[in-house]
Amino acid sequence: MDTDQGVPFLDWPEAAALGVAVAVTTRHGGVSEGAHASLNLGLHVGDDPDRVIENRRRAAQAFGVELDSVVFAEQVHGADATVVGHTERGRGAWRMDDAISSTDILVTSTLDTTLAILVADCVPVALLDPEARVLAAIHAGWRGTAARASLRALEAMGALGAEPERIVAFIGPGVHPARYQVDEDVYEALAQAVAPSDLTSEVARPAGSGRWRIDLMAANHQQLVLAGVAPTRIFDCGVTTADDDYFSDRAERPCGRFALLARLTEPLSA
Repeated sequence: MDTDQGVPFLDWPEAAALGVAVAVTTRHGGVSEGAHASLNLGLHVGDDPDRVIENRRRAAQAFGVELDSVVFAEQVHGADATVVGHTERGRGAWRMDDAISSTDILVTSTLDTTLAILVADCVPVALLDPEARVLAAIHAGWRGTAARASLRALEAMGALGAEPERIVAFIGPGVHPARYQVDEDVYEALAQAVAPSDLTSEVARPAGSGRWRIDLMAANHQQLVLAGVAPTRIFDCGVTTADDDYFSDRAERPCGRFALLARLTEPLSA
């Protein structure tokens, strides 16, 4: 396999100054073929495992780490959080059966631990308290969003000294609202997640006959604001999985998975 090809990222220029690296891979720069071409990072979608491992190795190297520093979760569309550190480094990196079980939120305060969240329409979110030096990575599909995954992440971070007013959030690419119509049950579940507030017009727009167009990125943005995160400290990416650079499960099945990667870096000198 050619190991010289570059791996492009979507990243946030604001992150480095805060002592964190956060980036989202695209579907480019890997060795997978067919529906998984080319940088599929998911071991669970029917791709050749050897190719997935090579893709993961490339992505980690481009992110500035070794694959054995990266922690993967067994994502189950829930809102449970797990704190990880030195002991968990490399969990789920080479095989699925030792990933952090039944977890959609990874939290760390360890400098050399890289968090990975896999998505292909669900929303990846990274949260940082730059003062407490606590980092979280979240997998938020509609079920996780309805279960207030972003709030559960804030609670888990709070146990390590984080405070909502200090949090900086980075919201990665999710499904485009034009591709995401839901029924009344999903709408009500998302509405309950922000009660007694109402869903904003950016989150939910009527699509006729009891259907709604939903923006899950905006939904997580709203929940973070309601939890006390300042809007000026929430950085959206301005990209959705309607962009051909990203895998989209709603557009094509089977398909690969891209990843949000996040790690603490050395704090800037005073």
